[in-house]
Amino acid sequence: QVQFVESGGGLVQPGGSLRLSCVVSGTIFGPYPMGWYRQAAGKQRELVASITSGGNTKYADSVKGRFTISRDNAKNTVYLQMNTLKPEDTAVYYCNKDGVYRSSSWGQGTQVTVSS
Repeated sequence: QVQFVESGGGLVQPGGSLRLSCVVSGTIFGPYPMGWYRQAAGKQRELVASITSGGNTKYADSVKGRFTISRDNAKNTVYLQMNTLKPEDTAVYYCNKDGVYRSSSWGQGTQVTVSS
């Protein structure tokens, strides 16, 4: 069964940076598009960034220009570099496959809190 293990979250001041990592196991990683999702308290989970097997990326308008998604197929790992963080970025961040490949199984996520 596919497993996602997210890490790298924490408490950061507005304007700061964090780099999230997600190690994927139990599935073939390379051919699939991957995404980073987030869920803020009281809100639905949303896709913030995605990357295809070939490295093409897409971003939600709210994070465009501030977040960068990347992947290392040799390590079965997807990353999210988050810069110029804002309080509204506060959420639990998850990774999963993107689109129709998305798994019903989710990891525990990693908490990102942006606060002064």
